[in-house]
Order: sequence, then C-alpha cells, then structure tokens
Amino acid sequence: MKKINLSSHWPISDIQDNILFAGNGNVVLCYRLHLPEIYSLSEKDFEALHGVWFQALKSLPVGTVVHKQDLYVKKGFDPEGLANNTFLGKATHDYFKDREYMEHCCFLFFSLTKNKAINNPKYVNPFRKISRGTFSELDENLKSFISLVSDCVSYIQNSRRISITPLQPKEIENLTHNYFNGFNEGFDTDILLDKKNFTIGEHNFDALAINSELCFGESVQSSKTNEKFTSDDFVFHQGFIDGLGLTLKDNHIVNQILYLDNKHKWRRLLEKKVEELGKSSNFGTQNKVVLGKIKDILEKINADDNARIIRGHLNIIYWDRDSRNLERIGSKIKTQFKDLDIVPYYPRGEERNNYILNSYCCFSTNFSDEDLYVTDLKHALCLFINNTNYKSDPTGVIFNDREHNIPVLKDVWDERKKRIKARNFAIFAPTGEGKSFLANNILRQYFEDGVRLVIIDLGGSYAKFAKLYPNQYTVLRYEQGKNLGINPFYISSKKDLSPERLEELCVFLFELLATDLKVTKAQTVSIKKILHYYYKIISENHSLEGFYKFIEQRQKDLLENLKIHPDYFDIKAFLHVLSEYIGDGLYSFLFETDKDQTYKIEDKRLIVFELDEVKDNKEILSVMLKLIKSAIQRTIWKNPAEKGIILFDEFAKQLKFENVLESVEFYYQAIRKQNGAIGIILQSINQLPENSTSASILENTQVIYSLNNEKGYDELVKRLHLSSHDLNQLKSIKNNLAGSRKYTELFIKIGKESNIFRLEVPPEAYAAFLTDGAENAAIMSIYNRTGNMEEAIKEFLTAKISDDEK
Repeated sequence: MKKINLSSHWPISDIQDNILFAGNGNVVLCYRLHLPEIYSLSEKDFEALHGVWFQALKSLPVGTVVHKQDLYVKKGFDPEGLANNTFLGKATHDYFKDREYMEHCCFLFFSLTKNKAINNPKYVNPFRKISRGTFSELDENLKSFISLVSDCVSYIQNSRRISITPLQPKEIENLTHNYFNGFNEGFDTDILLDKKNFTIGEHNFDALAINSELCFGESVQSSKTNEKFTSDDFVFHQGFIDGLGLTLKDNHIVNQILYLDNKHKWRRLLEKKVEELGKSSNFGTQNKVVLGKIKDILEKINADDNARIIRGHLNIIYWDRDSRNLERIGSKIKTQFKDLDIVPYYPRGEERNNYILNSYCCFSTNFSDEDLYVTDLKHALCLFINNTNYKSDPTGVIFNDREHNIPVLKDVWDERKKRIKARNFAIFAPTGEGKSFLANNILRQYFEDGVRLVIIDLGGSYAKFAKLYPNQYTVLRYEQGKNLGINPFYISSKKDLSPERLEELCVFLFELLATDLKVTKAQTVSIKKILHYYYKIISENHSLEGFYKFIEQRQKDLLENLKIHPDYFDIKAFLHVLSEYIGDGLYSFLFETDKDQTYKIEDKRLIVFELDEVKDNKEILSVMLKLIKSAIQRTIWKNPAEKGIILFDEFAKQLKFENVLESVEFYYQAIRKQNGAIGIILQSINQLPENSTSASILENTQVIYSLNNEKGYDELVKRLHLSSHDLNQLKSIKNNLAGSRKYTELFIKIGKESNIFRLEVPPEAYAAFLTDGAENAAIMSIYNRTGNMEEAIKEFLTAKISDDEK
C-alpha cells in the first residue's frame, strides 16, 4: 500500500494573486465561475452559452490546457443569514437548519506547460519535482499567455451570462488542501493507495471517465429534454450532462479537461490513422467503429474553418464514508451516461489513482493520449455544465429553491434598482391556490425588516397575521353607516398647510366631484385659492362640511374677492355634487368626524383597512379609497426615506367600478416619489380591463408572482410579454401538499430574471398565514380566549401533534 503525505509533497511552489506556480513546472491561472441558476435557462440560453464558451476558448494558444472543475459536496444548510429575532423568524431559522443540500463550486483553470505538445507517457508521477526549466518568473512567454487568458476571461465576463472572478491565494490553498485531504473536515490525513481502494481519511473514492472517442454515441448537443418537468404540451430543457450535476445528490467532482491542439498536426495524424485503419478494418468490428468515428471528426474539421481540434478528458470522481455506497453512486452515474448514449470507462487500480490524482488543477496536464478523446472544441463544450444552485441575494424575502427546498433570499425590493426600475408587484392565482397565504409570507418578512405596511383588504385575510405584533398594528374596519375617522381637512397647526397639502386636498376634492371633463390648470388654481382662504379665515375644526358651509355662506362674493373668473369655478355645481356628503346627504356619515383619527395610525407600522362590507357599493368604496389615500399621504408618506408597501387584496372586486381603477392608478403615480411599492392580488390578469390605465399599472409592475393555474397562462404571457421559457416554467409548476414537507411552487419574475421557486414554511408560519377553514377557526378560538396570537399558535400546534400521535 502506498501513502502520500501532502505536507511533504505540497504541489505549489508559489502563488501570485491568482497565478499558481506548481512544483512540476506548470503555471495555472485560477478562476471561480458564477453560473446561472438551475432551471432558469431555455434551449436558446443553452445554445448561447455554448457559443460564448466557443468564442472565448477558440483563440487560446496551442498547448493551453483548460480545466473546468465542478465540485458538489453534501452540506447541512446554515441559517446564519436568516433573521432569528421574532417568533416566525426563529421558527423559520430552526426549521431549515441543517437541511441537506448539495453545495456547488465551479472553478476554471488555464494551464501553461513547457511541453507544448503535451505528449505524456501513460503514467506521470504528479508529485515529481522539476528543478530546471520552471517558470520561476514572468518571462515573455508567460506574459503573453496571461494576456491571452485575460482576453478570454473578459469575453466570458462581458457575455453577462456567466460571471468569472480570480481566485484569491487563500482560496487556492484551501482548494488544494481540501482536494488532497479528501474533503474530510476537522482533521488532516494521508492518501492511501492500493490496487483495490483509494482512501483519504474517512472517505472512499472511485471514478468513471470518458477517455476515448468510442465512449460517445451518435451525437452530443448543448441541451436535452428535462423529462421530469416536460409534459405533452411543452418541452422543458436542461444542459446535456446536467444529470451529472446538482441532481446527482452525492459527493462528486466533474472534471472537464481540454487540451487545445494544433489543428493541422491533428488533421495529418488523423488522416494517417484513417489510412492505417482502412487497411486493417476487415480484421474486426472495433476497427470499423473507430474508423467511422475518426472519419466523422475529419469531415467536421474539413467542413468548418473555425474548427478547433482538442483532446479531451471527462471524469467523475465520487466518494462516500461507506465503501459499499460507491457501487450505488457509480450505478446512478452509469444510468445518466446511458441516457446520453455514452459508455463510460471504469478505471481500476493504478489507472484510477492516476485519474484522481491528476484531476487536481496543477496536474491536469499529465494525461496521455490513451486517456484522451479527440474531437472538435464545439463537440467537447456540449459536456460543460452551465448552471448551479439558486443564488441568494444579500437581503430579501425568503423563498425555497426547487432542487433542495432550502431557503433562498430574493431581493424583490432592489434598493439600487439593478434589476428593476419599479418594485411594484402583482400576485396571480385562482381561488384556493394560496394567494393570500403567499402575500402573508412576503409581507411578514417585509414588516419584520422594518417596512411599513398598508393593506386594503376586502377579504379579511390579514387580521390574524397582524395580531402577532401587538401595539404595532391597527385594523380599521368599515361598518355600515359609520366612518373610518379620517378627516382629510384636519391640520394640527398652520405649519401643516404646505403647498403639497393644498395640492393633495385639491386632488381629493376633484376626485369627489368625479367630473368626466379634464381638470384645467385654471380650475386647480381656483380651488387652491379658496382652500388657502378657508384656512386663513377659519382657524380650527376644519372639515369637509366646514369647507362646504364656508363656500355656501360666501358664494355671492367669494369669487370676486379672490379674483376668480366664474368660468374657472362653478360654485353651484360644486355645492350640488358635494351635498351628498354633507348634512342629510346620502353619504354624509362618511365624513361625520370632528377630529381626525389618523393619529392612530401615525405610529403603527402595520395598518389594515378592512372594507369587506362595502365591496359591492361603488360610491362608498370609491370614497373610502380616497379617504385612505388622504390618510396615507399625511402619515405614512410624510417621511420619504421610510420604506412602505400598499397592498390591494381581492383587487378584482375593487376593479368592478371604473373610478376605482383611476383612484388606484394614482397610487402608482404617487409611489414613484416615495420609497415604496404597490402590490395587487388578482385571480386572473383578465380581471384588469384592457385599457390605458391597466396598461400603465402593468408597465409599472416589474415583480410578478404566479401560482398554479389549471386554466393556463396564455393571457398572462400575452399581457405581460413573457418569454416562451417563462411559459414553460409556468407550465412546469407542481405542488406537493402531501407528506411531511408540504410546498407549493410559484413562478417569480424580477425584471428580466425568472425561475420557479417553492414556498415551504414551518408549522408556526403555516398556522399564522391560514385565512379560512377549520384550523383557522380553531386558532382564532384559542386567541379569543388567550388574547395572545403567539400562544394561540403554539397551543394549536401542540394539540395537533398530540392528535397526530393518537
């Protein structure tokens, strides 16, 4: 048995920035790749990425070795980045802690070796020392190589599809240590080699490889059908060898090594080989197969002036604590290769040791012709894995990735507006698919992150969630014949009467008038003059009725005193229309308040306006929305630096009336000046009428959430201008509402980026976000008894666990 002690065989002579000087004389430029998220790419995206790689690598000098290494290691999820200071935050933190997932790191290495022909013997001792001829300093040859690699890296970076960053010296050292320490944690160990086993510490290793043209079937391509998500009416794509990536779910490394060779040299060698095999092809079917493959390669080279000949090697190194599991993992890998019509080679003994040791970046120049297949660069690039795990943003709302159901933070606020210019959002889903549940989940996280929430609700879906935050919320519920206690005319002092406040009141009055004619500048100036005069003469108890009576009592000489032409302000029409809201008017109760109650919401960070009782009354609903808008302007929006969200739930019911849509559009216009966002919830996008107002709303909505819709997504695609891949993603949505880990899937599009996410929450959050049904009623019953929502949820869950155990 052989033993390799890494401390006495350290393969690195020196590291300068990301340039590794190996003990064997090689110089390696080391980078980390940041790939797109898995499931986010369409068939065209895969083709485009293939094109990026080809253009980037094709001009590298002869003798360059490109080594792409994808490292997949089982990990337990670390929830350190999740908030842990509230009831639901702590529940989420603890629920996902240590959940197993595959950590993926992707590296790209460019090696320069003195042996440009790279014509190695069968076995090379990777730890041999070279005392002479090493690149001890940056000579002209090395400087030229670094320059060409920099051009290649810049091209990859500028494609905007893949991000690439230089590795730091410490990262290179850690990678080297982890590789030869067998990814054991907590201790250093040696490599033990014998004919049967390759063992490092507690881990047993094995490998499979593609090392010959004979391994390949009829063809390779940049992508293939993803059978898991594809259905009869759509095709979902994945990378050609993605089945050997994240979805393998076992510890492994995919090494893709390319030797960039001289095209003309290999053309001559292949032609010579064809001639030799042509003479001997009658001596066996194997010779005929090889002859056919070499002829095919030659045809591609001769037909394509841009062809770049490479020798390539692909291997998958895998490991496990239990050596018996290696056979199971190997079987899974072979199955994946079989689906690709590829027959892998299974190295044993010295061959396996050779493959595993030489798949370290410093040693990947050591493979011999017997370990390499010959093909065109375009063919080899089909074997690149071009996606990775879902990416968490530094801050954001927690969703779950589709592969491991671990938390992913998505920044749907986008403070710096890198992805979106307007952070307004819309949620689309039919009844029963969980719209309000999703909204509760999003708003809860925003609220706990310091965002102020205003919810205009016609369904009563948020009172339970709000009760988790005593003293921080208020629910203003409309009851028949009563007012909300909002007085738009109220000022606490003369300082409140700013030009902006007069503008707001002016808009409010014109909305009440609901004139079909366009309001002129002369009319607005007239109203503002009268308002200013009113506040100058009347020093207290300001109200709509007081303003009405002020005009009524002075109607004979008011316009003359203020030098307003009668054409600019029709006093009789004004008094006639507003009489409905004054004295004995039909809707006077809406304004019957001598004191403004909005001070109640000034210090509240969660305000719910429940308008369920008024949802079918056009006039009252319209006025309510105007009053709410007035309250929001004077309280929540008085501090532009404060983040705020206004959510319209059951929005379709509010949209039954034209003037309501116009009233809501105002919020979209006004929110631009604020540090805020508008959210709407709809069963279908068809509930938004096809007019300019709706178009304006959709144009200013750049975060889209869609849950499952069995009726299809055609209208959503049409009106939101979604791509064909967006539609495929939508069609691939599948919920899992059985078993211990229930989740729903949802489509999220942030600007131009889209993917399918999952929504899985801990039992505490599930209980908090329920909006109807027997379980919700049970929780509310406990709350009515205890007066504490957190305790009510805990008691409900304890009882539920007890019932399940019975």
